[in-house]
Amino acid sequence: MPASAALTLTPIAVTRSCFKDKFGVPRQPGLTRHAWADLVIQPPFDREDAFRGLEDCSHIWLTFQFHAAVRAEWRPTIRPPRLGGNKKVGVFASRSPFRPNSLGLSVVRNEGLRREKGQLILRIREHDLIEGTPILDIKPYLPFADALPDAHLAWAAEPPTTRLPVEFAETAEAELRAIDEKQCPDFRSLIEDVVSYDPRPSFRRGRDEQRIYGAHLYGYNVRFRFDDIAVTVLTVTLLD
Repeated sequence: MPASAALTLTPIAVTRSCFKDKFGVPRQPGLTRHAWADLVIQPPFDREDAFRGLEDCSHIWLTFQFHAAVRAEWRPTIRPPRLGGNKKVGVFASRSPFRPNSLGLSVVRNEGLRREKGQLILRIREHDLIEGTPILDIKPYLPFADALPDAHLAWAAEPPTTRLPVEFAETAEAELRAIDEKQCPDFRSLIEDVVSYDPRPSFRRGRDEQRIYGAHLYGYNVRFRFDDIAVTVLTVTLLD
């Protein structure tokens, strides 16, 4: 098929995510164990038969579109955060969202299928998808084939284990206590996961600064500030 040929893809699901925008989303799935999302299956794919046997899968592969990162033109090189945002590598040697076809691939934990108000919904956890992400395909994760213990990538050989201590101001503690756990499951733990990995741009990491940052999680604006040894969650306020 020539490169100029068009390929039409139809989303099979749309994501309802705890992450409402890009800032604060983990750079890989699995880093945030407390991130939940619902994949709302779209017609004509919303048939239980199409998911028969999925209950036996602990994890699944998702192919999706980085819909908030679509650009008119692509670039052959990018700057991975793991390299400090300074060194360039080829886009096809990276997992950058800024890609020619804007396609992403993630392994997530399967939390089961349900019907809700007539919609077929697949719940997932440990994901890295923002609100509205179009899901293009779902496949089972096969441990014997997909887990390759001898695989390596020189510049990202180890997981990012360094995490900042997280403190909650009294105001944030009080606001969290008033939030319905059913509507925002594992909310405090989600906040800790997001801010402890320091979601700031690479050139700002490690700095002691008075600037206040905000991440939109569920329907709330979580505001936090960094110093040289920790991050403090200041407020957790409902968005209008």
